Amino acid sequence: MPEEKSENFFTELLKFALVALVIVLPIRLFVAQPFIVSGASMVPTFEDAQYLIIDEATYHFEQPKRGDVIVFRYPKDPTQFFIKRIIGLPGETVHVLNGTVSVSKVDGSTVQLDESYVVNQGDGSNKDYSVGTSNYFVMGDNRPESSDSRSWGTVPRENIVGRVFLRLLPVQTANIFPGSIAEPQ
Repeated sequence: MPEEKSENFFTELLKFALVALVIVLPIRLFVAQPFIVSGASMVPTFEDAQYLIIDEATYHFEQPKRGDVIVFRYPKDPTQFFIKRIIGLPGETVHVLNGTVSVSKVDGSTVQLDESYVVNQGDGSNKDYSVGTSNYFVMGDNRPESSDSRSWGTVPRENIVGRVFLRLLPVQTANIFPGSIAEPQ
């Protein structure tokens, strides 16, 4: 009898493992994935070593929006992943002047961004940046410490992995859609 119980236990364990694999694997591959923040480019919104869950599904149904915090493959080395905030949408022009950011939209109107989440305004550079079709202009919230579209260009739509959905760790900072803001579109 002990052998039969042992076989049942291993059979049940195998069934459980297969069911878990069938459920978890597609979610991990197509819906959400973990991401650990590395560096200071998004301080104070995200600190180094925070554990995030990235929503990979939403952008299959809707376009990324200004103000979304995204994870994407670095255009100059797609093996690296970066986290930044979307500032400029396809076809727009981003203006950086004395640390203040405004955007000329495709319809010709201009919007001044309320960037109260930015603590360190800028690095002193003043410039206009054109955003190509199917590209996004991104910046870190800690402007002087951020390597972003100001230095290496825009992010192609296909490089975007997804938006930050959940901050899990540290537990005291856990929340849904951390860093989300309501920006004029």
